[in-house]
Amino acid sequence: MRVHKTQRTALPRLLGSLLLVTAAGISSAGAVPQGAAAATSGQSAGSPRPLGQIVPAPARVRPGGSPYTITAGTKIRVDDGSREARKIGDYLAGVLRPSTGYALPVTDHDGGDGIRLRLGSHDGELGAEGYTLKSAPGSVTITARGPAGLFHGVQTLRQLLPDQVEMNSRQKGPWKVAGGTVTDAPRYAYRGAMLDVSRHFFSVAEVKRYIDQIALYKMNKLHLHLSDDQGWRIAIDSWPRLATYGGQTEVGGGTGGYYTKSDYKEIVRYAASRYLEVVPEIDLPGHTNAALASYAELNCDGVAPPPYTGTDVGFSSLCTPKAVTYDFVNDVVRELAALTPGRYIHIGGDEAHSTGHDDYVAFMDKAQAIVGKHGKTVVGWHQLTGAKPVAGAVAQYWGYDATGAAERKQVADAATNGTKLVLSPADRVYLDMKYDRDTALGLAWAGYVEVQRSYDWNPGTYLEGAPESSILGVEAPIWSETLTNSDEVEQMAFPRLPGVAELGWSPASTHDWDAYKVRLAAQGLRFSALGIDYYRSPQVPWPTQ
Repeated sequence: MRVHKTQRTALPRLLGSLLLVTAAGISSAGAVPQGAAAATSGQSAGSPRPLGQIVPAPARVRPGGSPYTITAGTKIRVDDGSREARKIGDYLAGVLRPSTGYALPVTDHDGGDGIRLRLGSHDGELGAEGYTLKSAPGSVTITARGPAGLFHGVQTLRQLLPDQVEMNSRQKGPWKVAGGTVTDAPRYAYRGAMLDVSRHFFSVAEVKRYIDQIALYKMNKLHLHLSDDQGWRIAIDSWPRLATYGGQTEVGGGTGGYYTKSDYKEIVRYAASRYLEVVPEIDLPGHTNAALASYAELNCDGVAPPPYTGTDVGFSSLCTPKAVTYDFVNDVVRELAALTPGRYIHIGGDEAHSTGHDDYVAFMDKAQAIVGKHGKTVVGWHQLTGAKPVAGAVAQYWGYDATGAAERKQVADAATNGTKLVLSPADRVYLDMKYDRDTALGLAWAGYVEVQRSYDWNPGTYLEGAPESSILGVEAPIWSETLTNSDEVEQMAFPRLPGVAELGWSPASTHDWDAYKVRLAAQGLRFSALGIDYYRSPQVPWPTQ
């Protein structure tokens, strides 16, 4: 996760043609040619946004016919007896009512008009998360095989409506949806965002805000980095001082904080309501000073170190020969697994520089077995591949262009032998990397990461030697050494996060920077409507406000 080195290399260009609508006249990064603002917003003359002008790019678009208009008489019609469809209908109504001012009753009475949410599609290509959206003068119908697909279809509907639909006060409208059909399903099963709540603590409300933002772009995993040298953020009943003592610090000496079990359950519940799975991480055996400070017996010399509020890495380690270490790991994993309905528990494993190699391998063997004993699938940072990944384990690759060939080969060999990979290259998708030398927030040890660089790579071919079938998906981590609140997180996440979401969702054939930057520009007014003070990258032809 942390190597203090700066390295930049030439940007590879992806090949491929955009199969969707593109806007003409955008000829150079940062320039806004005549008419570009109207083209990117798609709303200036009251015309509906083109079906393909959304993020992530949909798999197939067939435009045609007159638009549908939401009016005061519109009903949201859901499947009779489907609790999931009803919840999604209520969610959609909650998005639309403040800005439209319409009642938008949610009903299970069937009808050919209104916004229709339908479960039970027989289209096998849609999978669990795909959907079809059909818009015509009388109705908009979203159909999916499962609830997650229906929810993702609702996110597409949101983006097809004018940007001001995201406002919390009544807006003028009209509320038109272009005519035609969108058929869509994700490229990868794992599309994640990681929030580091250890270096600086973020409240439940702040985590929920981030959940809503990543859900709009069809991400389906929220990785929470719950422990590190600077703070322990989850209550563990069998080791209470982890939270009450280890949770009271953060970078720079702030007050820190931690989640009670009820807090964590609320985050899990809220994420599930947005069809996101929470992936909790307890970083082991390094990045553990908060735990070592809380319990002296976890140290080989029996002496607890002082709390840590700096930003160095690699200096801490659990005492791997001690039996109590594995009692500790078992208790933490057992309690966390009981709180987490998702399939994964992340055990870190990176930058264990204070743990000898043989001790590291032995520790990771035991830690992986403990995760399996409690019914979860192991995720670890890619250093896990230097040990012995268990069958079914997932390695999260955070290397970058300067990563040595031997280390990259080690990961690729593990992938060839069956270990699945989630790709998080630091010099592409670490959202805390500075955009350029003038960026006030963030770090630059992996180089500067502008919007084009974060988007312009192909997960399927990124890691030489790793079979494309081994790529489970992508994840955009955001580390919080310099980030203390939602506004600062959003400055760094937007506009890069939607591009990572597109890499995870959209077919490789749609990945084209020149076309993408136009669709991304059209998100600018939506960011503003949502209260996101995003970075106005000069590489993107943002519309006038």
